[in-house]
Amino acid sequence: MVCLGNICRSPLAEGILKSKINGQHVFVDSAGTGAWHSGELPDKRSIAVAKKNGIDLSDQRARLFLVEDFDRFDHIYVMDQSNYKNVCRLAPDEEAMNKVQLILNEIHPDQNREVPDPYYGGDSGFDHVFQMLNEACDIIKQKIENA
Repeated sequence: MVCLGNICRSPLAEGILKSKINGQHVFVDSAGTGAWHSGELPDKRSIAVAKKNGIDLSDQRARLFLVEDFDRFDHIYVMDQSNYKNVCRLAPDEEAMNKVQLILNEIHPDQNREVPDPYYGGDSGFDHVFQMLNEACDIIKQKIENA
């Protein structure tokens, strides 16, 4: 799960998917395309909306997306076009690039919709983002179970 700073959208996506696949042998992580917040907890509003929905993000710390992540992960979900371009720019080959997709394409195939960045908005933006990511993660969970 990748967003810009790894403090709002991608930590939520990581926490949501982890909560849905509890106990399955799947590794879920998140990262950002920028290192401004490396080592920090998710945004307090992400923590709050996750907690309100029964998910604990307190063990997460922001980190930078690395080229090595292409080897570590089978799927790389990004939140918006900017994240997509930044991650694909690091791809060592076409196989790696094919791992990258916009997460909302799980809900709306091939429409390339973006998860809005709620950072500069109010709490309702975080609720809206949570709902979008929750729906996408339901589909990802089904794909994992059917694999």
